[in-house]
Amino acid sequence: MASRSGRFAPSPTGPLHLGNLRTALVAWLRARHEGAPFLLRIEDLDQGRSRAEHEAGQLADLRAIGIDWDGDPIRQSTRDDAYAAALALLEAADLVYPCWCTRAEIRDAASAAHDDRPENAYPGTCARLDAPGRAEKARSGRPPALRVRAEAAQVSIDDVLLGPIRGVVDDFVVRRGDGSFAYNLAVVVDDGWQRIGEVVRGDDLAGSAPRQAWLADRLGLPPVSYVHVPLVLGPDGRRLAKRDGAVTLADRRALGETADDVRSALAASLGLCAPDERPTPHELVGRFAIEDLVGRTATVWDPDAVPLGRAG
Repeated sequence: MASRSGRFAPSPTGPLHLGNLRTALVAWLRARHEGAPFLLRIEDLDQGRSRAEHEAGQLADLRAIGIDWDGDPIRQSTRDDAYAAALALLEAADLVYPCWCTRAEIRDAASAAHDDRPENAYPGTCARLDAPGRAEKARSGRPPALRVRAEAAQVSIDDVLLGPIRGVVDDFVVRRGDGSFAYNLAVVVDDGWQRIGEVVRGDDLAGSAPRQAWLADRLGLPPVSYVHVPLVLGPDGRRLAKRDGAVTLADRRALGETADDVRSALAASLGLCAPDERPTPHELVGRFAIEDLVGRTATVWDPDAVPLGRAG
């Protein structure tokens, strides 16, 4: 991995919680341990929810727990030309088609399907339209989305922690009806442009890896390797969220903890230190080995049970 980069790519739609920070810590430790550059990408495609103050707070929290990065962060909101160029390549290869289906129509069609497509996958309704059928749809006045023509390709990728991830690639959206570019297109284009060698992220995104590997191959981009890190769950077994109490760095500081306390608690959950230790970021880099990572299963964390970073 040393010749290619690692990355962390938050969306600035709110503060980072402990689960986000733990994933960022793993991504940073992995890159620094391997001697690879570590890059930051702001995934602000959702302009309706993205906020400059959230971005500033996220960067401050990462710095506070000892995470640094190489170069300036890039923002997806500035990358439309690159996404349009990638889309043009797909169009030239006849790998995209317009789709006028509503969410309700997709849901109804998918529930009636009896094939190998994954749950909630697009059933290919508009892919089967002939020219008159497309003209009729266009007369509705509703702008179409653009979907890839994947033809239910079967793709397998290897994950460092999860092993093989196999999936049937459905005809996913690459440009929405409002003209905005979709996540799967943007992330593949940006990973290629930034020379990302390994993607470390939460395992809730593991299902998108076959789609992204398929798309990278069609765009002639080098493949990436994956490390999907198990999530941090709240006491109710659901993904950690604000409803669970003191789940952000600001929350923990309000309880009297330091950023070092929080980093140490995150590291302890990964098996990198004892609960009462306070290793420096540099020391954690020296201890890190992905094959020994304890966090191969979800961590259930009750933020209100025992103060984080304290021996209990």
